[in-house]
Amino acid sequence: MAEALLVELGDGQVVRRRMTLDYVRLEPKWAQKLEAIELACFPTVDPVDLYSAAEIERLAGVFAEGCFVVLDGDRPVGMGLGVRVDFDFDHTQHSIRDLVGDDGVSGHLPAGDWYYGTDIAVDPQYRRRGIGEQLYVLRKQVCHDLNLKGLVAGGVIPGFADHKHQMTAHEYVAKVSSGELYDRTLSFQIENGFEARDAIANYMDDPAVDGWASLIVWDNPHYEPTDS
Repeated sequence: MAEALLVELGDGQVVRRRMTLDYVRLEPKWAQKLEAIELACFPTVDPVDLYSAAEIERLAGVFAEGCFVVLDGDRPVGMGLGVRVDFDFDHTQHSIRDLVGDDGVSGHLPAGDWYYGTDIAVDPQYRRRGIGEQLYVLRKQVCHDLNLKGLVAGGVIPGFADHKHQMTAHEYVAKVSSGELYDRTLSFQIENGFEARDAIANYMDDPAVDGWASLIVWDNPHYEPTDS
C-alpha cells in the first residue's frame, strides 16, 4: 500500500494526500453534505445526538485546526471531528452532548488538555480504503502539535447489538479488548493504539445498542507537562 504523503499547498488547505483523496481542515461550506454523511453512517442513532449542518459550521469557526474533511475531488466523503476538553477520568460516565454541548461547540475549551474525538464518519461507498486510519493519524498529529495529553472518545460499539441479550456492555468491551470478540469499530480503534477502559451508559440515543458506547483513550507519548 502506498505511503501517505504530507502535502502543504500554497493556501495551506490540503494537509494530507493519500492516493486520490485529500484530507483538509474543516470549512463551513461542506456542512450540509457532511450532515448527510453523518445520517447515512449512523442510521439507528437519534439525529439529535448527531452533528447538524449548523453545528458543523459552528465547529469550523472554533476548532478547524482539529477537524478534518476527506475530499474526492470537490466531494466530501468523510470527516473526523473533535473538540478540546479537560476530561475527568474520575467520572467517566457521560453523554455525547455533555461534551459537545447542545449547540455542538459550547463544550469546546480552547485551553483543554485532551482532544475529545466526537465523530468519525465515512461515506459507505468509501469504506475499507484506510480513511479512518488516516483520520486517526491526523488527530494524533493535532495532539503532538498542540501538546495535548492525548485522545479520548466515546466509541460506538455496533457489534454489541448482536450480543446485548447474552452479556453486559462492560463484558462485551472486555471481550473485544481481549480479542475474544470482534467489533468493526472498537477492534479497529484498538488496532490503532487505543485502550478501551470502560463502557459508557446512555452515551447516545441508539436503540440498537441500548445507548452504550466504549470509553477509548490514546495517551500522547510526546506530551510535555507544563507549569500552568
